[in-house]
Parts: sequence; structure tokens; C-alpha cells
Amino acid sequence: MAEGNATMLDIIKPGLSTTVQDLGRPGYYHLGIPLSGAMDRYALVAANLLVGNDEGDAALEAVFMGPEIRFEADTLVAVTGGEMPPRLDGVEQPIWTSFPVKAGQVLSFGFLKSGARAYIAVAGGIDVPVVLGSRSTYTLGALGGHEGRALKAGDRLGTGPARRSASPGRGVPDELRRKPAVPGILRVLPGLYWHRITKAAGERFFEDTWKVAPEADRIGYRFRGGQPLEFEPRKQPFGAGSDPSNIVDSCYPYGSVQIPGGTEPIVLHRDAVSGGGYFMIGTVISADMDLIGQLQPHQPACFQAVDMPQALEARQHNGLQLKKLAAALA
Repeated sequence: MAEGNATMLDIIKPGLSTTVQDLGRPGYYHLGIPLSGAMDRYALVAANLLVGNDEGDAALEAVFMGPEIRFEADTLVAVTGGEMPPRLDGVEQPIWTSFPVKAGQVLSFGFLKSGARAYIAVAGGIDVPVVLGSRSTYTLGALGGHEGRALKAGDRLGTGPARRSASPGRGVPDELRRKPAVPGILRVLPGLYWHRITKAAGERFFEDTWKVAPEADRIGYRFRGGQPLEFEPRKQPFGAGSDPSNIVDSCYPYGSVQIPGGTEPIVLHRDAVSGGGYFMIGTVISADMDLIGQLQPHQPACFQAVDMPQALEARQHNGLQLKKLAAALA
């Protein structure tokens, strides 16, 4: 791929829900504007590096079903994340590996085999307006991306010029390809409201196997199948709802685990609201947030309690993996 080339992408079919995403827009959560960005940040970074982009360039995030795209000029493409086989004019291409695309060729996708989200990077990055420092789409707020929404048939997207040369056929080494585990293990740092539930309820929460509910999206992932929580008796605080799971409105961190009514945990994700009136049993650590984005509905998952040193160690390990990825694709 020569430096300086750019192309246009014609969206023939949009897939189930395909949006433009980068690494998000930090710094506005206190105003109610979430981070947004790729649900699986590692996969986005890998796809960008494979085609010679910067780590945080904008790419396409496809959920469960891939789009169909016609390219107007020669370029370089890579698909990472969930195992959704890419096809170029009907011929299957490798995932986690860059491949060349000729002008007029059409990229489509086979059925999803594992994971939930695929990331499609094009040399030069997807060129949409920067809004509050990011090209990411926040659909609930109609902000960023392409017109603040998921893609539709007939949309046209441009790319920026390729900043550096990259060769087709480069692949992420097998040991650096993240593959969803079954069941998914989500490490949780117990939160400020842990005292609201009984000791037995807390133990059961981590012992139970949960399943991802169909209501799982960029705002939050809901889980079902575990035992309902038991709450400690309390006097209803002024300003809080009457349900034992209600609190006086509080800020929500990313990854916080709400359990409305004590029945179905909801893990808040990239497009989460910034506050509300449900207690938080804990917070999924940052190192495991990418994993959530690759969980399919009905897939089993377990929560595992960790302390702060373990959470920091996991974050450090995650950073080391990103460095290894960058070094492997340099």
C-alpha cells in the first residue's frame, strides 16, 4: 500500500449494526457524554496496526453480522475481533491479517463463528468529522461517526491518506490473538455499596454462572440466570426509591455492575449513562472490558472477585500485551 492513497467506501448493505469507532472521547463523562469508542479496544488497535494506521484511527465496528462494502480505489484492509470471515468478491480472506483490495471489489462477510464484534480497518482510517476529539459514534446522543448513527445502505465513507507503507499478508501472531473464553470470566472489584447485600448473597453472586441476556448493547450488558440478591434491612433514604436496590443518585464508573431489584446484573459499557439511582455491587476491571464486548447473547459468564492490587496487575499485563502487539507489527 503506497503512502498517500485514499478511497471511498460505498455501503451496499449495512449489516445488523455497523458504526464508526475509534478509541473514544475521554473527558466529557461529567457532562453526561460517555467515552464511546470500540467495545473491544485491543481488536481495533490490532486492525489499525495491520494496515499501517495509528492505533486510535477510526475503523468500522460490525455487530453479529458484517456489512457489504464496495471500494472505489486500491487499498489495504484488515479484520480482527470476532470470527466473522471476510470475503472479497466471494473469496474468503484471513482474519487478523491484512489483505489488499482492488478498486471495484466488494467486501462481505460470512456467518459469525465466535465473538460478537468484528473490526474493519482501512488504510488511512475512516474519515468522518471529529466531534469533541473523536470520530466515534454515540448513537444515543446522535453524536460523532457518520451523521451520529449506524450505517445505512447507500452511505458513502471516505478514508484519509495512508500515512505509512504497510504490506499485505502481515498477521497478528497466534499468541497475541484474543479469543473469547467460554464461560467468560469477568473480574470484579467489589464496590462502595457492597454493604447493601448480605454476606451469603455476595458469595452466591460470585459462585453462580450467569448468561448474557439478549438486551446486551453498547450501553450495558445484562446477565440472567443467577440467584436473586438478598438485601440488608435499611430505612429508605430521602431521595432514593423504595426498592432495596435504589440509592440516592450517584455517579457510575465504566464497568460498574448494577443489579436493579437484585435480580439481573447490568455491566455499564462504552456508551453508558453517567449516573443514576441503582446501587453498584462492584466494577468490572478495565482489563476485562474488551472481553465483554465479544460475549454473545446466552453465552455463560462468571464474575470473579479481585482486590485493587490484582486489578492493577491485570491492567499492567494488558498494557504489556499492547506493547507486544505493536512490536510484532512494527
